[in-house]
Amino acid sequence: MQSSAEVIDSLLRGRKAERAGLFDSIWWDTLEAWTAQGYPRKPDGKPVDPGEHFGFDMASVGGWFDALPRRGVSELVDETAEWSVRRNGAGAALKYWKSRSGTPEHVDFRMTSREVWERDYRPHLLELDPERLKIDDTRAALASRRGQQRWCFYGHLFVWENARQSMGDVCLYESVLLDPGWIHDYNRVYTDFFKAHYRALFEGAGRPDGIWMYEDLGYKGGLFCSPQVFAELFFPYYREMVEFFHSLELPVVLHSCGNVTEALPLIVEAGFDALNPMERKAGCQPLEIAERYGDRLALVGGLDARVLESGDRRLIRREVTELVEGLKARGARYVFGSDHSVSTNVKYEDFQYAVGVYREHMHC
Repeated sequence: MQSSAEVIDSLLRGRKAERAGLFDSIWWDTLEAWTAQGYPRKPDGKPVDPGEHFGFDMASVGGWFDALPRRGVSELVDETAEWSVRRNGAGAALKYWKSRSGTPEHVDFRMTSREVWERDYRPHLLELDPERLKIDDTRAALASRRGQQRWCFYGHLFVWENARQSMGDVCLYESVLLDPGWIHDYNRVYTDFFKAHYRALFEGAGRPDGIWMYEDLGYKGGLFCSPQVFAELFFPYYREMVEFFHSLELPVVLHSCGNVTEALPLIVEAGFDALNPMERKAGCQPLEIAERYGDRLALVGGLDARVLESGDRRLIRREVTELVEGLKARGARYVFGSDHSVSTNVKYEDFQYAVGVYREHMHC
């Protein structure tokens, strides 16, 4: 019988696997809510690791080093009992909830032109800075999950999401049209930066089994930029980064929320090995993706999270069965999970039930 690591490695490298994989992202406040519904806690009172509890085949073991120009900056700007506003190392002020998960709200930004970028931020990114890396913690996490025979990955943002949290959406969208040279320079500097720091991380902490790249390229209405803009300004750097990881024998999963259907040819051409999460409520159709690109992409996720939130066991059984069996019928290399993440609207027993239905259908 294949171990979890062997199953995922086979799926991502195009080899035969004994079964579909299993992996999902569960919000930390969802786990806290689930403890009142019977989910177990560790001796220290924290919820047990969901990967261990549910038997997920993949495990995130680090890689989230500080990639903002001014390392370690988190200046408190304002706060209440419910939220805080902090200015980061790119000069951006973002608003965070204190007691629940959620995407930070954009408040204001200082990196508003190429001149500001070149003067205040670019110089901080030109040299390797090992202090950015959590070498010891990453090494320990990698060794621990490897001991469980799980497929271990490092994850991080890349140029698109990094730009959004640095210059903000308005400045970014204006600049791709009015100053594409700045965007090319930003992406060039950051591609070199990421390659240098990943090399140092691999050397210091060890090489994982693969990489997740978190880049939300779309929303429910489609892509944030036209495919042509993405192809010219961003995907050459994705391709270069993927080739860098491939040179080290590391497969790469692209995580992108939103409707990325129009970007699929670019994603495949860039060499990504797998796509997550295929957000159904934004318009992605996993079965159609499998028919068109299943020979070149493994697929991770794709179960409409609203099905889990419904609490309707008949609906959950039907949707999980149709998804897993439909992808198997199309020869897809598949890792079962939700099409985004598991929110506090999902009950513990309903998620357990969905995983149980997956296990009934997981074998190839």
